[in-house]
Amino acid sequence: MSESLKGKVVLITAAAHGIGFATAVAFAKAGAVVHATDIEEAGLVTLAAEHGVKTAWMDVRDTQAINEVVRNIGTIDILFNCAGYVQNGTVLEATEADFDLAFDLNVKSMLRTIQAVLPGMLERGDGSIINVASVVGSLKG
Repeated sequence: MSESLKGKVVLITAAAHGIGFATAVAFAKAGAVVHATDIEEAGLVTLAAEHGVKTAWMDVRDTQAINEVVRNIGTIDILFNCAGYVQNGTVLEATEADFDLAFDLNVKSMLRTIQAVLPGMLERGDGSIINVASVVGSLKG
């Protein structure tokens, strides 16, 4: 990451562990103002204590919760969508409820967060949205 990230405001979803956690640390080390969110608070506590990251509980399945976090942050320069879910077992064992949860968390959550931050980015004529998925999706399709 480069000097161009100094002072940039970043919102990261699913930051309590894994890709989201590592990304939050990397952005913070690059000088960005990081707002890490998740529903698992233990990892958020570690991010705040050890890496100076701002944290907030946020369920990416809840539009109202997302909008509240975005309002509280204000200007967001970078959105890093990282929330995801992989159902255990095979497709033959998956239920419609499993599929609904996976689609809600893996796809619709990105729609919700983008809709919350994009108006401000468009108004300023600046911003970046990064949507990521785990490699496990290619292993367990």
